[in-house]
Amino acid sequence: MNMSFFSAAVGAQQQQRRMNVQANNIANVNTHGYKAEQATFHQLMYGDIRGINEELPRGTGTQMMKATTNFASGPIQDTGRTFDFAIFGDGFFALYDPADGEISFTRDGAFMMARFVVPPEEDAEPEIDPDTGEEIPPQPKEVWRLSDNEGRCVLDSMGNFIEIDPKDKDAELDVGVFDYNVYDGMLHLDSSRFLPVDKNGGLYLGTGEVRRGVLEMSNTDLALEFTKVIEAQRAYSYALKMVQTSDEVEQTINGLRG
Repeated sequence: MNMSFFSAAVGAQQQQRRMNVQANNIANVNTHGYKAEQATFHQLMYGDIRGINEELPRGTGTQMMKATTNFASGPIQDTGRTFDFAIFGDGFFALYDPADGEISFTRDGAFMMARFVVPPEEDAEPEIDPDTGEEIPPQPKEVWRLSDNEGRCVLDSMGNFIEIDPKDKDAELDVGVFDYNVYDGMLHLDSSRFLPVDKNGGLYLGTGEVRRGVLEMSNTDLALEFTKVIEAQRAYSYALKMVQTSDEVEQTINGLRG
């Protein structure tokens, strides 16, 4: 079949994937700490791609290889809330998920005071009832920790949980800042969380300064995103026009036979 059909089909499909990236950026324009992504393309002149007829041959257009994250800092908004934090400079907040032990990183400092029930330690000794003399089994303990809005615990600079005294919510908190030498390749888990990979190198204490009562906003540039949307729409329509033109050429050639 004419290679123009393959090139146009790949082009339309990849522009649709690009549009998904821009749509996600626009949808998170008001998400605290969100980092915008940019579609990165690679030519298929020397590579193949899985697709129609199992594998598309070389020279069939371009493919979106990945969505590169822009880690530039976003604008700072003054909120005045007790448990809002922002990092001025490089680094991330560390979040520990009690459900699976996962540690992820974020620039979203919209935290809260959350209640956690801590089970007693295995080697905890029972208490003695002063009235009856009976042993009282160790009981779970209720603690209040700095947390995100999804049940994860914020870690301090030593990697420990940050406990809060409900009677003194304005007390100084040691909110940890952690960093990596290389950001490229970090997995974008959801709106504002990232998970490091081997290529990011070792974790170390970041140099960023934590300030209270402020939040870092999304670094999405709406004007730029809408421009990219228009570009993707035009490229998509041109790819479909290419399919239509190729079909007309094939019909004309077939009509000349006989």
